[in-house]
Amino acid sequence: MTPALEVLTAFLKLGFTAFGGPAAHIGMFRDGFVRRRKWLSDEAFLDLLGATNLIPGPNSTEMAIHIGFLRAGWAGFIAGGLGFTLPAMLIVLVFAWLYVEYGSTPQAAWLLYGVKPVVIAIVLQALWALGRKTIKNKLTLVVGAACVILYFLGMNEILLLFAGGLIVMLIKNQTRLRGANAAVLLPLLPTVMLAPVSFGLSTLFLVFLKIGAVLYGSGYVLIAFLRADFVERLGWLTEQQLIDAIAIGQITPGPLFTSATFIGYLLGGVPAALIATLGIFLPSYIFVAISSPVIPKLRQSPWAGNLLDGVIVASLGLMAAVAFQLGQASLVDLPTAIIFILSAVFIFRFKTNSTWLIIGGAVIGFLTSLLK
Repeated sequence: MTPALEVLTAFLKLGFTAFGGPAAHIGMFRDGFVRRRKWLSDEAFLDLLGATNLIPGPNSTEMAIHIGFLRAGWAGFIAGGLGFTLPAMLIVLVFAWLYVEYGSTPQAAWLLYGVKPVVIAIVLQALWALGRKTIKNKLTLVVGAACVILYFLGMNEILLLFAGGLIVMLIKNQTRLRGANAAVLLPLLPTVMLAPVSFGLSTLFLVFLKIGAVLYGSGYVLIAFLRADFVERLGWLTEQQLIDAIAIGQITPGPLFTSATFIGYLLGGVPAALIATLGIFLPSYIFVAISSPVIPKLRQSPWAGNLLDGVIVASLGLMAAVAFQLGQASLVDLPTAIIFILSAVFIFRFKTNSTWLIIGGAVIGFLTSLLK
């Protein structure tokens, strides 16, 4: 098997089983590519994680593209991103067709019931392993803890990421500050203002291209962008359709950005679904292509290296905060608590493949639904 085909196969499997959002995806990536396949070290994995947090777009998809490129060059660059997003896009297309034909979304509560506790165990294992590599001293410990606290106080995730990076960089390089004239520029990317217009594929593509190029943060930020453009400015979607699009993105594996596939299908069938998906994911490929050659050079600079360290520890702090929130929503009764404990034992003690745990959680969820 060629390296590119190996990348494609690995990410296709993940694309069908990667439930739980970016935090869970990162945990599954580490389990599959650092611990099992040993395609890269924990240190290199953390550098990629930090780099993806510095650019807009879906972090887990960008990690897939980065890892594919690292393993198999430009062929892997395409295979990693395509393998991870294609399964989710196809599943969302099926759900979108059902939605249009029957007027409602398929019920998948039983699936999430069993899968969510497994996801929490996967995230915690990744946090434990990556945190041991990242928390190098008291400074990084304080920055990571501060990010968790400030996140719950409502501070913007992007501000926390850049603030964490800048604090570590400046403190670590304070002796170099003497006589230096340093400035940090955080550009504000313009928002394309749209007036209500009739539906068109070119406008659909440009709107999703803009969203993919400027969106930082969680899925809740994506909701705000989609609502502003498609509900308020263009008037192409109702509030309920938007909620259903986000719900489908959440209950399917892979990146939440495949909500774009659902919206595209609602507006213009399969061609619009493909155009919308291409538009929202294309910027990720461009940003990764630009940033990938720079990552090794970042480590050679004390300024950039320490900035990356700070961003990494801040991103893990945010990941811990999200894991806590997911835990509150996922561990709702005794069966889910048991699933979580068993998953934690299997992944921490026996190093069980996270994919099998996800499948096992889905089966248990299904069996539980039959008994209710």
